[in-house]
Formats: sequence, structure tokens, C-alpha cells
Amino acid sequence: MAASGTLSATWRERALPAVAGVVALLTVAVGLYVRRATDTPLGVPYPPALGNWNPQADPLLVVCVLCFAAAVALAPRLLAQRVPAWAFALAALVLTLVLRLALAAARGGTGAWSQVFDPARSFEAKNEYLPALGALDPGTGFFLDRFAELVPSFPVHVAGHPPGLVLVLHWLGIDSAGGMAALCIGAGALSGPLTYALARQLLSERGARIAALALVLAPGALLFGATSPDAVYLTLGLLAAWPLAARSWTARGAGAVLLALGSFFAWSLPAVGAWAAIVTLRREGLRPAAALTALCGVALVGFYALVHAATGFDPIGTIRATEEVYRTGIASLRPYWYWVFGSPVAFLLVLGVPISYYALRGLGRGEPLAVAIFTVIGVAAVLGFTKGETERIWLFLAPFVCLAAAAALEDRVRLRPLLAALAAQAVLYELLFDTVW
Repeated sequence: MAASGTLSATWRERALPAVAGVVALLTVAVGLYVRRATDTPLGVPYPPALGNWNPQADPLLVVCVLCFAAAVALAPRLLAQRVPAWAFALAALVLTLVLRLALAAARGGTGAWSQVFDPARSFEAKNEYLPALGALDPGTGFFLDRFAELVPSFPVHVAGHPPGLVLVLHWLGIDSAGGMAALCIGAGALSGPLTYALARQLLSERGARIAALALVLAPGALLFGATSPDAVYLTLGLLAAWPLAARSWTARGAGAVLLALGSFFAWSLPAVGAWAAIVTLRREGLRPAAALTALCGVALVGFYALVHAATGFDPIGTIRATEEVYRTGIASLRPYWYWVFGSPVAFLLVLGVPISYYALRGLGRGEPLAVAIFTVIGVAAVLGFTKGETERIWLFLAPFVCLAAAAALEDRVRLRPLLAALAAQAVLYELLFDTVW
């Protein structure tokens, strides 16, 4: 009986990535066929991915290749026991920062770091956060009190999110493309060491380091981590997930508060609480998972009750206004029947084919971390609140896929080829496709 169960688990572990690969190929093929042979709009140039075919390179490509080659050659040495935890965390920070900047510069030079926020250089800048700062001229109180009513007048990215990031820009005095880029780059670089800190609570020390290195070299995180505010949301999600994954209920309480604060920046971040609850369910059982869910719920309700009482901010009205803007925007050109598959396929392919492969193997084995993240991804796809652009919008889920993959990467022999494959995918995608960010 035990042998039969082991054989079944082994079969699922091998079969699931193959089935997922077939689904991915069919999704890409159907998307390209619909785009070329029919009049049905799917909402992106090369469905299901966001990038538009536009090969381009900068002389700094040489520097980029050298940086990635050095990272692939040296990163496995960071797994050695003689490297202390603080040194690994520092190395993860440096690698995350250097590789993201190098990759962006390989296509458009150093100007690419801030291009998307500059109206003179990017058509997307008008949809970003800086143009909304004028709404704060009457004061912070007015801005928050009337935020729900103002949503339809905001740039699309501001309309799609709570007011947290706009307020931070205002309080920090950031009103330039360079300043906005510095905030995204600096905050996003923290994702490397934070993934390590989170993974140490869920995996062995070696597994935790592998998870962090996987995120550091994950193409999706590299492509959107230096030039998109979604890198900030990724870091905020990790700040909440780290204590939520702890065994201590004091830490979990702090995590619930951080999750509520993070939700003031991105409506999607409560999904981190769902991930933590599923992990707890698989590790500890139903009662602790229900308690953690209730704790997160109380923190969310309490936080928004306080904000409403202090400022008049209406979270329910804002969500309704945001949904209306979303439904009448580009999402109206993205049919549900395609994007229920296209959204997860695009996210997982661009995040990194090797990472997704090993995470799916973990799902086939029924590993808690894999079950948790693929449940969140599946629910997000079925609900259809984000159709397309999930390589960027779901970026905050990237660390959890890397955690799911890390358990299958304990063998040192596999690590360097894995990192090399991720580096190659990242550089090739950056050079061949214009992802806007």
C-alpha cells in the first residue's frame, strides 16, 4: 500500500509539469492564432505575455552579461555553511540590486531605470503615479475623504490601487521620474533578503538560500523589479508574510497588522494572508488556520475602521469605483475564456520556466508550500480580477513560487544550471521584448 502511494506521488510529480507544459503551449498557440486569424481582441500584442516584439540592445549589454555570468558562477558558493546568515542576506541584497539594474540597462542604458515614469520618454508615464500628486494640493484630509469619488479621474494605475503609494510619494517629496525610480529600485531590492528571512521559517537553511537565489535570478522579478511599483508591493507582501509564517502568535499578530497596512498600497496583498492560512492549514491543521484567518480579518477591518474614522476614507466605495474603472478599461478587451488560462500561464512562464517546473513538481507531491501558492494562483485566475499583465501585477506572488520550487533543489549539482537557465531567459526576454516597464 505504501509502495503504491509512493508510486502514485512520483507519477504525479512527473506528470503535472508535463500537463502544465501542454496547457501552456496550447494557451500560447491559441492566443497567437486568435491574434493573427480573427478579429477577437485579447488585449496584449503577443498573448498571453505582456511584452511586444522589439529587439533592442545597449552597449551596456556587455556589463550586464558579465554581471549575470559572475552571479551564476559565484552564487552557489553562498550555500556553504561557512557563509553566515547575515552575509548571505547582504549578498542577496547586492545581487538583487545589481542584476535588476544591469538587466534594465542592457536594453535602454541607465535611462531605462526611470523611463517609464518620464512623460517625455514613455507613453505609459501618464498612467503612472506621479500625475496624481496634484490631487493632494487641497490637503491629505481632502484627498483621503474624497478618494472614492476621485478614482475615475485618476491615472489608471492610481485608480487601480488604494492611496498608500501616492501618500508616500507626497510625504517623501518625490515628484520626479528619478525619485520614483529610486523608490521602486530601493524597496524592490529588499525582496532578496526578505525572501531568505521568510524561507528560513519554512525550509532548511540550504533550501532557504536556494529560494532566495531563485528569486534573485527569476526573470519576472528581474524584468519588473527595477522599473515597476509592483516591486514595492512585492516587498510589502514579504514584510507581512515573514511574521505570518512564524509559529509564534505574537509574530502572527504583527504580520496581520503589516498585511492590513500593505493592503493600503495594493488591494491584492490580502492574498498573502490567504497563502499563509493555507500553509498553516497544511502544517498545523484547521483550527490554527482558522485562527490565523480570523486574525488577519480582524486586523483588516480594524485598520480600515480606524482610517475611516480619522480621515473619512471609504474602502468599500473605493473598491467599487476601482472595479468599475477596471471593467470599463483594457479588461473589457480581454475575454475571460482566454485569460482564465492566459493569466497563470503568462505569470509562470515569465517568472521563470525552471522555477515553475520545480514548483509544479512540488504540487504533484502535495507539498504545503506548493499547494498554498497554486491555490492562490488558481483562485485569482478563476475570479478574473486581473486578466493579463499578471507577470507584473502578480509579481508579489513570485517569492512564494520560489519557495515551492526550492524544496526540489536541494542538490547542489542542479543549482548552477538552474541559475544559468534563469539568467539566459531573463537576458533574452529583455533584449527581444519591450515590456514597457
